[in-house]
Amino acid sequence: MTDKLPVAVEMNFPLYVVSDEGSGGVLVAAEEVEGFFVDSEEALPEVVFLRAHEVDKGRRRAEDAVLAIVNRRREKIGEYFIGRVALGDMDVESSDGNISRVAYRFFGNRCEYPEAEKIWRRWASGIALEKGEWLQWPVSYQAAWLHVVQNSWFTSNRRAARYGVDDVVYLDGAHISTRAGFFCALGEAVNGPGGYFGSNLDALADCISSSFGERSPVKIVWRNFQASQECLGHAFLDSVMGVMREFHVDVSTC
Repeated sequence: MTDKLPVAVEMNFPLYVVSDEGSGGVLVAAEEVEGFFVDSEEALPEVVFLRAHEVDKGRRRAEDAVLAIVNRRREKIGEYFIGRVALGDMDVESSDGNISRVAYRFFGNRCEYPEAEKIWRRWASGIALEKGEWLQWPVSYQAAWLHVVQNSWFTSNRRAARYGVDDVVYLDGAHISTRAGFFCALGEAVNGPGGYFGSNLDALADCISSSFGERSPVKIVWRNFQASQECLGHAFLDSVMGVMREFHVDVSTC
């Protein structure tokens, strides 16, 4: 685990696309955003989009706006339902056709994980995720990484199910120090880098019991289990083991 952030990924395409859910019309498409990935206590009325490639200047408001995260191929990899938005001030168009700053008043939701902004930029880069990449981020980013995993998983129309084919999956307790980290590690072990296999105990049960995709893992080998006990606590791990037993998943600890 590290206390340093991975090298930032440069973007020169519109990563954030706000559209009207009903018509599908794009309101704004921009490279960066300020004021959306914030703690709820710090949220301001306006969300500012920077280096906008596209703005519908004639559409002043929308009642059911959606913010999509897209990659370089303009494929949607994440999505947030926003609700009502209203166009505010914007800068004049620059020589390259982009607008440096466009403000919208958001009356609805924000993302409550500030760290997710940097993680989404990595996911949108088009570079394949590597095994264990979630461990390269600071521990404080693990809840946000799990949020991005879950959001992207369901945005891409995958189900809460097992897609991997290995009957035995491996966890290393030496790398698991938070509950979010446990679900990051388990999702990767079952469904590969960036894979999802639950974000809490109820979601874990849903994934194991799902009738979609492959059957649930036959066995989980949990190395350095005592290290996980020390970090996560006996009560949480007892609950995890209870879910595993309920759905006949053999867990071997060492």
